[in-house]
Amino acid sequence: MNPIKNFPTPLDVMRDGQEFECLVGHQFAPNFNIVGELRRSIAEVEATRKKYVLCYVANVVRGGINNAIDNSDDLPFNEMVNSVPADVKEVDVVLVTPGGLANQVNNFVTALRPRFEKVNFILLNMAMSAGTIFIMSGDEIIMSKQSKFGPIDPQIPNREGRFVPAQSILLALEDIKKRGEEKLKQHMQPDWTDVQLLRNIDLRDIGMAQSASKYSTDMVKDFLINYKFKTWKSHSSTEVEVTDEDKKNRADRIASLLCDHSEWKSHGHAINRDVAWNKCRLKITHSESIEGLDRAMRRMWALFYWLFENTPMVKIFLSQNYCIIRSATVNVPMQMPR
Repeated sequence: MNPIKNFPTPLDVMRDGQEFECLVGHQFAPNFNIVGELRRSIAEVEATRKKYVLCYVANVVRGGINNAIDNSDDLPFNEMVNSVPADVKEVDVVLVTPGGLANQVNNFVTALRPRFEKVNFILLNMAMSAGTIFIMSGDEIIMSKQSKFGPIDPQIPNREGRFVPAQSILLALEDIKKRGEEKLKQHMQPDWTDVQLLRNIDLRDIGMAQSASKYSTDMVKDFLINYKFKTWKSHSSTEVEVTDEDKKNRADRIASLLCDHSEWKSHGHAINRDVAWNKCRLKITHSESIEGLDRAMRRMWALFYWLFENTPMVKIFLSQNYCIIRSATVNVPMQMPR
């Protein structure tokens, strides 16, 4: 008898509402089939949605690792998309990411949208910054009570190499300008402190901040108009027909708000599904509204979370037909029999 068969797997021991707690301290079989267990979890989500699932999930549990969206993701992501059976016309993308390069998000969207008629996003936990830009390209965004996305104000490196919000630089300049204009109206010189601040701001930083902010907002506007809003036909409150101008205005408002550092105060501010609708006017599907999905999402996230705490996994590209798992020390492609 195979001794591994005597050990339960993580999904087997989970109890509703205590999915992660059930895994902590539990003894599982040495070298149990991790990819097989993840695919079981994918199958649970697919069973509720009746759609093919692609996972792009980063380890947001442990710090000090390179878990951001970057150009090295391009090849595995494209391969994962190309591995989907030809007759599949709609996919759900399970996404967890702290953010990263906006230009790589554009590459992701370029890979997905010509291939599929509909692309939906399932947020297990967080999709921040560039991840927020990514989900705006979806026909549907599904969030649980624990899901969150964030502001899209881009981060640029300062002279010390630290990344700072581009919008904070532009806001600081605007404040200095206002104070200076007030002083000049009173026939006074601008404050010495403001003058020194201006001397220490690199004009290249200002240009970078302006162009990075515009790049992010323009991308969000394009994604919303072309994808998220493409089936928006009437206003829910009045049943009045939605015009192209309505879509453009809503997209402008959402993009500008998401990039507004003065609104959110922190690049890491978490926007839950209620704020997404009440403040941003962005339609979100609640996971509880789809039978079995909320439970499947909780189980999937508990499994990912436990793996991220107990293995060197950093980033996972996974579907029923594709798997690459990157570790903190080396890229580890894990292939299972099919």
